Amino acid sequence: MMTPVFLLLLLLSVLPVPSDTEEVITGQPVSVKNGTSDTSEIIAKANENITNFLIYGDIKPNSKRNADPCTATGCKWPKSGSYVYVPVVISSDFTEEESNTIIGGLVSFHQSTCIRFVWMTNHVDFLYFFPGTGCWSYLGRQEGGQVISLQKNGCVYINTVQHEVLHALGFHHEHARSDRDSYVNVNLQNVQPGYESNFDKVQTNNLGTPYDFQSVMHYPNNAFSQNGQPTITAKSDPNLVLGGAAQMSSNDIARVNRLYQC
Repeated sequence: MMTPVFLLLLLLSVLPVPSDTEEVITGQPVSVKNGTSDTSEIIAKANENITNFLIYGDIKPNSKRNADPCTATGCKWPKSGSYVYVPVVISSDFTEEESNTIIGGLVSFHQSTCIRFVWMTNHVDFLYFFPGTGCWSYLGRQEGGQVISLQKNGCVYINTVQHEVLHALGFHHEHARSDRDSYVNVNLQNVQPGYESNFDKVQTNNLGTPYDFQSVMHYPNNAFSQNGQPTITAKSDPNLVLGGAAQMSSNDIARVNRLYQC
């Protein structure tokens, strides 16, 4: 089986001669396929047999970075003028429908943020979407081409694309934010053994935005439950349904705009 690194090298060897202009990706923003259940449930199902290299359920760790918030250590994508251009390559192994869904997820950022996804030409840093095993991405911009895995038959949806792209832009899960203990209880006694670290807190920059129970980055109530009992409950209302987002919330959008000064 070809590794993601080999796939990237192979891809670079067959790319056409780059142009000097940024070709902004266009397409339908929200009319293509949406996930029919919670984003995190979709991702957890796709990743249920992956246990040895993912953290927080769908983030591939970078051993070269320490535990500091990545946005404080250079993982933001650079801004040029009014926009943040993020180069993209989509594997030809996706079907036309799957590619259109990925494009739809990318274009949804164009509607309300200054992020602009462009086709990769001579860029050094870029995102490469490929149909790997599971649904995962890196946290923030990495050096060189970086992969985002969207498994076929169960992981290519608007909300999962948005979720993994938000990771690539530098955003963590909502339940992991630094002030989460003021809003939710994490019931570790109900968590599957070996998955407790998925609920660790991170010293996040919350950008002055409120905790958002309906963020596309929030786990559902029973994420990684070993007994069907809730692993996360809202302090204000233990019966409140968490997660379930079909697409980015207004707070998700606000954080992108504040981090990248849109």
